[in-house]
Amino acid sequence: MSILDEIFANKRQEVERQKELIPLERLQGQTEHLPAPLDFVEAIQGRRQQQPALIAEVKCASPSRGLLAPSFDPLSLARVYVENGAAAISVLTDERYFKGHLDHLHQIAIEINGNRLTGRQVPLLRKDFILNPYQVYEARLAGADAILLIVAALEPTRLFKLHALALQLGMAPLVEIHNRAELNIALDCGPLLLGINNRNLKDFTVDLNTTLQLRPSIPDSVCLVSESGIHTPDDVRLLASVGVDAILVGEALVTAPDVPAQVRYLAQVRLASL
Repeated sequence: MSILDEIFANKRQEVERQKELIPLERLQGQTEHLPAPLDFVEAIQGRRQQQPALIAEVKCASPSRGLLAPSFDPLSLARVYVENGAAAISVLTDERYFKGHLDHLHQIAIEINGNRLTGRQVPLLRKDFILNPYQVYEARLAGADAILLIVAALEPTRLFKLHALALQLGMAPLVEIHNRAELNIALDCGPLLLGINNRNLKDFTVDLNTTLQLRPSIPDSVCLVSESGIHTPDDVRLLASVGVDAILVGEALVTAPDVPAQVRYLAQVRLASL
């Protein structure tokens, strides 16, 4: 069993336990009168001609690297991201493998986006292993403007249903792929937002060439995000040169000695510097 299989097996059990505590019908009712989500795609795609937008990730740990941020404070980290140029924030909500929590997303949504009349709001992505409509409603209720859908872990029919549900609730589904076969499935969704994960989920090796090789097969109308293995402005320039709209960075931010400086370092790379 791969680590992805193990994570999803555990996630199915988590969802069933949560359903017993709070029925789906209650979640659905609670989402009916929420403010409309922020436009995640517009927030990152609007920078296409200037620089790849930075989606900064609130991340405490990972299965491959263990604990990344010993003094992890998700709310403070989100504030730093917003204050230093992140266009959007990704919040890892998986507890067992990434030491995240859905409450982290909810707290950040209230703090950053709670007052839509004043201040700067940034869209939020719930990054988790989503396999059930229940989790989509959870994400919406917690303040997510987008959710992650991993093609490698979902049957196409389930992927399409979750994708449609997210759109119905006003959220942007970020459809994540790792190879050409997954790309073909993803494109059948008619996605507005596509993520290429440069990390091999079998051995955890990372190669930015994954994005470079798949990019020519992706329509320009699709907002493209490159994920994992992005550490320096040179990495950002390389991805910008092939038309990547946004980069999703977590590890390189939370492990940096100076997090604000690292956010600015990656968020302000200009295409003119190529």
